[in-house]
Amino acid sequence: MTWTVDGDHLAADEVVAVLRGRIAGGRLETWLSGEPERRIAFVTNNDRAMVMLLDEPDDPGEHATDPGAEGTSDGFLLSNGQNDTYQNSDTVPLDRALAIVEHLVGHGSWPEDAHRVSDR
Repeated sequence: MTWTVDGDHLAADEVVAVLRGRIAGGRLETWLSGEPERRIAFVTNNDRAMVMLLDEPDDPGEHATDPGAEGTSDGFLLSNGQNDTYQNSDTVPLDRALAIVEHLVGHGSWPEDAHRVSDR
């Protein structure tokens, strides 16, 4: 499967570096587009990240979770300026999120050990 970010093709072994570069540049929200109409949403506050996989444009998708996490975190800055707060159980630590996205790009599916919930 081919994935792109801002129209640029992206290989699985490049995704972590690309996302880290965007984060360093203050771009905390990234949308990856796949074929035929799949999308990965990634938004971080530099500590935790929301990772979503959507199968088509109107699909509410699934998102990665951290079932044992407690509390909330804010600072999830979207490209439209909105600053979101999420339950920590609905996000994952940043390094884990990057590994999940790398696996999604490389394999087109969630890692077997990734906790997720359907938002459908």
